[in-house]
Amino acid sequence: MELGYFAMPSHPPECGLKEGHDWDLQVLRWLDELGYQEAWIGEHHTAPWEPHPSPDLLVAQALLQTKNIRIGPGGFLLPYHHPAELANRVAMLDHLSDGRLNFGVAASGLPSDWAMFNVDGMSGQNRDMTREALEIILKLWTDDAPWTYNGKYWTVTKPDTMFDFLKPHLKPKQAPHPPIGVAGLSKNSDTLKLAGERGFIPMSLNLNPAYVGSHWDSVEAGAAKTGRKPSRQDWRLVREVFVADTDEEAWRLSTGDMMGRMMGEYFLPLLGHFGFKDYLKATPDVPDSDVNVEYCARHNWIVGSPATVTEKIEKIYQEVGGFGVLLVFGFDYKHKPEAWHHSLRLLKQEVLPRLKHLGTEFGRAA
Repeated sequence: MELGYFAMPSHPPECGLKEGHDWDLQVLRWLDELGYQEAWIGEHHTAPWEPHPSPDLLVAQALLQTKNIRIGPGGFLLPYHHPAELANRVAMLDHLSDGRLNFGVAASGLPSDWAMFNVDGMSGQNRDMTREALEIILKLWTDDAPWTYNGKYWTVTKPDTMFDFLKPHLKPKQAPHPPIGVAGLSKNSDTLKLAGERGFIPMSLNLNPAYVGSHWDSVEAGAAKTGRKPSRQDWRLVREVFVADTDEEAWRLSTGDMMGRMMGEYFLPLLGHFGFKDYLKATPDVPDSDVNVEYCARHNWIVGSPATVTEKIEKIYQEVGGFGVLLVFGFDYKHKPEAWHHSLRLLKQEVLPRLKHLGTEFGRAA
C-alpha cells in the first residue's frame, strides 16, 4: 500500500486566497519530505469552502518546491475548458514537472458551477462534455496526422504545417501522456466505468466504506467493455485521516477542530441538499438527522492513535476488497500546523510499515 493526498483544496471562507494557497504549498513540501507518493489538487469555482479555481497554478509552484512527489490536478473540470487549450497547457506543465505530473479529470458536480458556465448538469451534459473533451485531448497528444474533430460541444482541428513552419508541436513529456486519474462518487459511477474502460486511475471519494465497495464493480464493468483486467493496486481511496499519539487527542483534533468544522458547516449540508447522505450511512435505516460529524467520525473517518488507525485501515481494506493507495483528505490546519504535520508523519512512519502486507496479492493492470 502507498500513501497520497487529495486536496479540494479546503479552506474556511474567512481565509484569504493567498493564505490558503500558501498553506497548501507548505503541506505539499511536507508530503514530499515525508515520502508520500502523490498529491491531487481540486478545481472549483463557486464554493467558498473549496476556493481554488486553477489547480495548475498550485501544481506549477509545488513542483518547484518539491523533488519526488507526483502532483496533478484532481481534477481539471473538463466542461469548463477548451480541450485544445487545456491539452497544450497540460503538455507544457508535464515538461515543467520533468515527468512528475498526474493528470486528473472530472465532470464537475456543483450546480453553482454548472450555472456559472451554463452547463446542464441535471441532464448529464457535464459527463458528456467530459468524455468529448478527453477524446479530443488524447487525440491531440497521440494522432500526428492532420484531422478535424466535429464534436457535439467543440470543433477542433489539428492543422497541417502552414507557411512552412507553423504547426501543432506540443506533446507531454511522458509518452503517450501523463497518468490519468478520475474521481467517482455515486453508485454505478459513469466516471469510474470510464476509468475501467480506458485504464485510467480510479479514485473513490470519501464515503462509507460499505458503499465504496460497489465502486470497484463500476471499474470492472467499464473494463469488461474493452477487454481490460483492472488491478486493485491502482485504486485510490480518499479518506479523512487524523493520527495523534492517543485516540482522545486524535478525536479532539479532528471532530473538535477544522475537520469537524468543515464537515459540519459545508460538506454534510452540501450532501444533504443533494440527497447524498445515504452514501455516508453504515446501514440504510439510519435517519439523515443522525448523520452528523460524530457519526461520520465513528463510521467513516480514520481517526486515532497509530495502533487504532492501523486497525481501521485494515478493516476498510477488507470491507472494500482491497485497494492500492490511501489518499489523505486535505484540511486547513494552518492554525495548528504541528498537529497536521505530526498526523502525516505518524501515518507514514508508524502506520504504513504495519500495512506493508496489504496489496502484495495484487497483479498489475493489463
